[in-house]
Amino acid sequence: MGRTAGGRVNDARHAWTEPGAFEVAPGVHRIPLPLPNDGLRAVNVYAVEDSDGLVLIDSGWALADARGQLEDALGRIGHGFEDVQRFLVTHVHRDHYTLAVTLRRTFGSKISLGAGEQPSMELLLNGGQTDREVQRLQRWGADQLMAELAEAYGEEPEKPRSPYEAPDEWIEGKVEIPLGSRTLLAVPTPGHTRGHVVFMDADAQVLFSGDHILPHITPSIGVEPARPELPLGDFLDSLRLMQSYPDLRMLPAHGPVGGSTHARIGELLDHHEQRLAQTLEVVRDGAGTAYEAALRLGWTRREKKLPELDLFNRVLAVGETSAHLDLLVERGQLSATQNGAVTEYAVR
Repeated sequence: MGRTAGGRVNDARHAWTEPGAFEVAPGVHRIPLPLPNDGLRAVNVYAVEDSDGLVLIDSGWALADARGQLEDALGRIGHGFEDVQRFLVTHVHRDHYTLAVTLRRTFGSKISLGAGEQPSMELLLNGGQTDREVQRLQRWGADQLMAELAEAYGEEPEKPRSPYEAPDEWIEGKVEIPLGSRTLLAVPTPGHTRGHVVFMDADAQVLFSGDHILPHITPSIGVEPARPELPLGDFLDSLRLMQSYPDLRMLPAHGPVGGSTHARIGELLDHHEQRLAQTLEVVRDGAGTAYEAALRLGWTRREKKLPELDLFNRVLAVGETSAHLDLLVERGQLSATQNGAVTEYAVR
């Protein structure tokens, strides 16, 4: 990817990451904010103008650069942080949630989050997520990754103040959220995380799809402290649920806006059925654990091998493989047995 002398992206694939405030529907502006890695270059925050001020869909990562860009973008549409009345956050991941917490500490904005995120929030606030992560890596047969993580991070230094705090409101189930001049429908869509929520604006014919439906990539599955038993099954069910609603214009958290929600859902469902078939095949060929299966599968559009990925993405890949294996067990195509802490899979 290249940039001009002024730092602007000159690769058309990543033009959506350009800083600014871009009107994508009447009274709705898309504001891309930077992320601290190259995998996902930016997150889209959506500023919804309301009679009482602003409502933001998601907030960005609690980074100085992101805060500065958000402040500048809001200024371009005639607003400041003090005008933000509420954050409607699609899920608990830090690139969506943590800047809202930082701004609430100063400006008093309210934060709403899906009730399904309560178990993960409890672990984030009170500890225990590290033990869960170790148990999962053991279950996946990923001792190699555990050793690399220990070498990479070693003894953790004293931690700064947590970027997490509980929301002001838990969004319980499907519910209408009146904003004065418009009404959003919050719909739980577990899968990417167990408490993920999308927001529908039927009048504007748009869907704030968060990380549930993304235009160019497939969302990671079950990357959360309190991972449910069958995150991939939850995700596929949530995709089918969204097919029962009108086909709205997609306003995703990562990537450009636009396109048919239903068309993209069809692509995601097809992708995971293909991936399930591939995963079944590598077990048939002798892979017995999630780690062994991930080693035999290809990753990204370039079909990279697992060792070619960075450490963080290797962990994600093995977790994703585990989600596919567990769904194959649920479907009766594989069996799963415990060998100590490790789950071993075999074709039925």
